[in-house]
Amino acid sequence: MSHQIKDPSLATQRVRLWLQMLKAVRSVESNLRERLRNEHDMTLPRFDVMATLCAHPDGLRMTELSEQLVVSNGNVTGIIEKLVEEGLVERQSIQNDRRAHLVKTTEKGRKLMDHVTAEHRGWVDELFEGVSEPDVARAISIMLDIRHHTSR
Repeated sequence: MSHQIKDPSLATQRVRLWLQMLKAVRSVESNLRERLRNEHDMTLPRFDVMATLCAHPDGLRMTELSEQLVVSNGNVTGIIEKLVEEGLVERQSIQNDRRAHLVKTTEKGRKLMDHVTAEHRGWVDELFEGVSEPDVARAISIMLDIRHHTSR
């Protein structure tokens, strides 16, 4: 089923918006990936896993972690294995479900992430330095509108 374009000029502008959003996200993401790698020998997926676990101090089941990150269980399993080996994350069996595990950060993992997330916050602030407070608020509003409209 094709969508009927009511305003071709506006449709073109919306495509331009989409392309600029993609370029902006890729640029910021690339910068953050490089900084994480250079400053902390850490990948962005690893940072995302650790940050998500830090936001849930009581831990998450692997399926919950995958849902939070919007990736498959398989993508997260390898990262978790390495984090467990390094003592940054621990796995605990769940009493009523032998197959499921609760994953949570260790004290060592929390200390590392306290440091890395503070730096990450500073990097993001620096990268968005040229965006005024009203523009930040408006951009957030626009992104929320887009997410709301596309999730229907």
